[in-house]
Amino acid sequence: MNWLPDRPRLQTLALAGTIVAAVFLLWRSDEPPVIDRQAADLRGDTEPDGFVVNGKYTSFDEAGNPKVSFTSPRIEQFEEGNLATMESPRAELYSVTDGADTLPWIVEAENGSLLQNENLLYLTGNVRILRNVDGRDTTLTTPTLTLDNDRGLAYTDAPVEIRDVTGTTRATGMKAWIDERILELNSQVEGLYETGN
Repeated sequence: MNWLPDRPRLQTLALAGTIVAAVFLLWRSDEPPVIDRQAADLRGDTEPDGFVVNGKYTSFDEAGNPKVSFTSPRIEQFEEGNLATMESPRAELYSVTDGADTLPWIVEAENGSLLQNENLLYLTGNVRILRNVDGRDTTLTTPTLTLDNDRGLAYTDAPVEIRDVTGTTRATGMKAWIDERILELNSQVEGLYETGN
């Protein structure tokens, strides 16, 4: 049953309504999209493929002992390059040779970038490694540091300063094997030590 052919006014009205709807839709398509400001602020300016807020990651060895515990207030994931960037990363590194009562190595920095394909973590900005050995606190500081998770190795070519209760050692570049608890200073090593009373 077709009722429009017999009514030219209704045909004209239907055609006019269709034209008005089409013009309205075309006009609306030129307007910028409505942006949820709260969601945009949470996502950030770098447009990551994914992100985590107040993230914590812990990995364990085959025996169920903690190997690495890692936290960051913000981690952004980028599929291109399989890269993750971190704000204020903090890691606790456990050595396989340490006993259960041994404190972990603490590594902190202002920024971090994890190349997931290579399992390399690049730390920048006031990098600090804190270690307590036999009740003595030791702090290593450097502007940049690379952690090779596969080899259990931390290294840098930048200046390094090591402070503990006995004094201060400065050098340019270093390598540290975490499981073996070995630290090798590369060059320009100088130290100032105080004898106990």
